[in-house]
Amino acid sequence: MQCRKGCGACCIAPSISSPIPGMPNGKPANTPCVQLDSDNLCKLFGDPRRPDVCAQFSAEAYVCGDNREQALILLSTLEESTS
Repeated sequence: MQCRKGCGACCIAPSISSPIPGMPNGKPANTPCVQLDSDNLCKLFGDPRRPDVCAQFSAEAYVCGDNREQALILLSTLEESTS
């Protein structure tokens, strides 16, 4: 599965504990990453400063659903169940 252009759910719903440029303490769940631009695209895509957890994420139907709204719900549910 390919990421949906302009989705950004994986940059909003999950918490990220590793440092991100502009967010040295990571980011809390349900908070947009500061590296997410106005088109919901990662400004660090392909940049070596991008956290490993972000680079290793792969779009899968069970976390991305059929649209952005489903992805936000699914990722938020996974975040809640693992926190």
